[in-house]
Amino acid sequence: MKALLLVFAAAALPLVAQSSVQYRLKFPNAVHHEAEIRATFEGVPQPVLEVLMSRSSPGRYALHEFAKNVSNFRATDGEGHALSVMRPSPYGWNVSGHHGTVIVEYTLYGDHVDGTYAAIDQTHAHLNLPAALVWAHGFEHSRAALSFEMPAGSNWRAATQLIPEANGVWSAPNLEWLMDSPVELSNFDMPEWKIENATFRLALHHQGTAEQARAYADLCKAVVLEEEGIFGAFPKYDGGTYTFLIDYLPYASGDGMEHRDSTVISGAAKLPDSARSAIGAVSHEFFHAWNVKRIRPRSLEPFDFEHANMSGELWFAEGFTNYYGPLTLERAGISTREQFFHGMSRTVNAVLNSPGRNINDAVEMSQLAPFVDAARSIDPTNFENVFISYYTYGEALAFGIDLAIREQFPGKSLDDWMRTVWREHPDIDRPYTLDDLQSALAKTTGNSQFAAEMFERHIAGKEPLDYAALLAPAGFKLQKAHTGQAWIGGERLTSGEGSVEISGNALYGSPLYNAGLERGDRISECDGQPVKTAADLRTCAEKRSPGASVRLTAKTRAGSKTANVTLSEDPSLEIVAYEKAGLQPSPEQNAFRELWLRSKARHELPNFK
Repeated sequence: MKALLLVFAAAALPLVAQSSVQYRLKFPNAVHHEAEIRATFEGVPQPVLEVLMSRSSPGRYALHEFAKNVSNFRATDGEGHALSVMRPSPYGWNVSGHHGTVIVEYTLYGDHVDGTYAAIDQTHAHLNLPAALVWAHGFEHSRAALSFEMPAGSNWRAATQLIPEANGVWSAPNLEWLMDSPVELSNFDMPEWKIENATFRLALHHQGTAEQARAYADLCKAVVLEEEGIFGAFPKYDGGTYTFLIDYLPYASGDGMEHRDSTVISGAAKLPDSARSAIGAVSHEFFHAWNVKRIRPRSLEPFDFEHANMSGELWFAEGFTNYYGPLTLERAGISTREQFFHGMSRTVNAVLNSPGRNINDAVEMSQLAPFVDAARSIDPTNFENVFISYYTYGEALAFGIDLAIREQFPGKSLDDWMRTVWREHPDIDRPYTLDDLQSALAKTTGNSQFAAEMFERHIAGKEPLDYAALLAPAGFKLQKAHTGQAWIGGERLTSGEGSVEISGNALYGSPLYNAGLERGDRISECDGQPVKTAADLRTCAEKRSPGASVRLTAKTRAGSKTANVTLSEDPSLEIVAYEKAGLQPSPEQNAFRELWLRSKARHELPNFK
């Protein structure tokens, strides 16, 4: 963001010096989820001010149309005279007739606690600013100042990465900084701690105690220290402070959203019971302080608030972060190795057994984000057959590439690749491309052929990594989870109306797909016996052997149908330690395992056990 300011200053410094925006937010009707917002644009340079509501938000890649929650929009000049307002689009208002000052007022509705939207009630105002604030063309590089009128008797305070100023004012030097700065207004607990020159704050809005908040802060601190150990240093936070904005409330949606010097995390967790499970979101989102907020793909720079943002690098930005999230918890001792490998089993299984692996590579999966990143549509898609989440695909790639680097280049690891990328692309003024990532891998390993093959075959290609061979040096096996068990398919099945409905798309190559059955078909009999639940159908199949067939009776769009379904062997995979497989790992395998999974923290971890 600093680089963006410097570039702009050379071209338009006089305009920046004269133009500014002041926002005032108050909450007289918080009980009904409404805020009243006033935005004052000073030094408007053009006769028609184009005011907009964002359609996209940092950390999101799909359109979300935040203007749908704006009402009572009106505009006046600096003397209180009404101005002409035209609406050229669903998310824009053109204001004319002013003399350099435009005051816009509107009502904002918000009742969704997560990282993307706004949530207002008697307990708090939880604000993702693209979902709350209008902005204007011509003011993208202007200073913005915010002030909040707290409800009487609320004891609300403000927590945000915005710059604190005098008299309760918070500011941002430009639009990108403003929109990347979420705000929590509530009577939150705020434990904080300092490590070297960085201060960390946990603004926790929850229904627990201050003591529980401090205990949870110890878990957060362990994550912070463990991930700092991977890179060897913290990023330079713009205000010297990083803030965790966390809402754990019974009505909150589970979510996490990264920002440059803060993160928003929400969910229905209840401390202390859910602390160990909830900390996974903290581990993922804090890693983003390096990976995606500073180690930034060129395809996301600058961020476009008016259109969907497409990137072919999300397998790295999101997927590698998804690998380091649980790995951090294991290394820090917050989770167990069994839990870590259970998660990796699910990830590898999902990638190797998904039909989408044969349709799109990791780059192409990433480019589909605008259609799947909390995007809304009413027509069915075929994503079950053509798409694997870039979170999952990238996590599996990171897992396998980490093992490959460790085996082929002793003393090196994925950690080293991450450090190389950060060293070469330390902030948004030096964003990376796919070629840059490949170059950094070649520099890390000292082997350009290894890097080229990884990218050509497994990242920009569809060839899967050989996980069984990659796991062996660490003393783990990749094996069938249900050897010899017959399988009717991995489709989603729903019980009801005395039958079983195929409620998800039939999966390419599955027994149900090959038999000509499809989503919406209702199966009532298996080999002449009634099936009323999904368990009934799977039990009927599992009584047979792979290669055998069962006769299903189903109601389809074309009428009643009888289909012979040839069963296959259950393809589910699992990762098992040699010890559990009846094998004894060698000293070399134990050493490999320990070097990979032990703590990387450079400072002593807090006592959170």
